Amino acid sequence: MAVLYSIVAVVGLVCLLDLLLTVGVIRRLREHTQLLAGGSPDGPPPAVMLGPDEQVGTFEAEATTGESITHEVFQDGPTLVGVFAHGCSSCEERLPQFVDYAKEFRGGPERVLSVVVGDAENGHLHLDDLQAVSRVVLESRPGAPITTALGVKGYPAFAMVGADGTVRSSGTLLAHALA
Repeated sequence: MAVLYSIVAVVGLVCLLDLLLTVGVIRRLREHTQLLAGGSPDGPPPAVMLGPDEQVGTFEAEATTGESITHEVFQDGPTLVGVFAHGCSSCEERLPQFVDYAKEFRGGPERVLSVVVGDAENGHLHLDDLQAVSRVVLESRPGAPITTALGVKGYPAFAMVGADGTVRSSGTLLAHALA
């Protein structure tokens, strides 16, 4: 009988240890998921483009409407900027939130700039949705005029740019740009 109690106690301790390890693994996975999704809310957002107080460079591009877009687009007031890339799963995931917010953005489509980077032959990432709420520029490759002027190093990238062309806030989540 004493052997049976010993076996039950050992099995109980092993189960308790397994439960503690599982809770630790779940906590660590949540931390990693949050880091992959755009960083810790306690720390600064990842630097995927120019940061706060940095000046947007000069650029000239053509919107999908044929309109000429230059760095002077920011002069009329705060502008929400979203940069997306074809084949980017995070871009696909965050684009609907960007579109929803842009629908209500003060100043309308004139104050929202969307940049889509990628090969035009592969179709366009929700182009109709973006065109309904913003000025849209297609850039065939990273390092084209607008992505260079914004210092884009990763996707998606969001920013709020002031009327003086200075980045107010930026990051990989829309919340970073709105901070």
